[in-house]
Amino acid sequence: ASKVRAKALANGTITEEESAAMSDEEVVNLIFLPGFSMAEKVTDVSGRGVGMDAVKTKVESLGGQFDVSTEVGAGTRVFVRLPLTLAIVLALLIKVGDETYALPLENVEETILVKKENVKTVHGTPATLLRGDVLTLCNLAEMLGTSRNGEEAGDEYPVVVVKTGKTRIGFIVDELIGQQDIVIKSLGRFLSKIRGIAGATILGDGNVALILDVAGLYGR
Repeated sequence: ASKVRAKALANGTITEEESAAMSDEEVVNLIFLPGFSMAEKVTDVSGRGVGMDAVKTKVESLGGQFDVSTEVGAGTRVFVRLPLTLAIVLALLIKVGDETYALPLENVEETILVKKENVKTVHGTPATLLRGDVLTLCNLAEMLGTSRNGEEAGDEYPVVVVKTGKTRIGFIVDELIGQQDIVIKSLGRFLSKIRGIAGATILGDGNVALILDVAGLYGR
């Protein structure tokens, strides 16, 4: 807080009288002012006074909260709180080939293992019986234009049963990884109209996983 106070006095953001009347918490909040910077010199990435104010404005525009807590000798913590319904969904992570994909759990009915011997062809389409009902199977690798690693291995297919409208479909995948809360990120204006892809998410290991749109995939 003392460094922020000194910087604010030096660049004329506050006067000596205003500084004396301000608490340490109020002084720390000066870093959110447009144009305020703690950098000693301007570089390509810092010192231009465009940073914390822009972040706070964006977070608050999403209905979230942004705050900073600092203590001498202990460090500084930045708190970002976003509404869960806005940015995070529960998804099932699956693997197809070498890539990991996410299926929103609201579209997933169940996951099953289907023996290869139980896969039949109905009107030219692979299918199997699930509790007496015919379940249409789709090779997710073919729909995504990629290849499967587990196509010849083992005698069972991992299948994700999804529902779109009144139709149930079984997506054949390579591996079922598990459930995970994911943060949805937009693909931007140029990629937003790709059918079958709802967005992307960054996984815990830093890799990017595409979020699949069930209705868009099956509607191809």
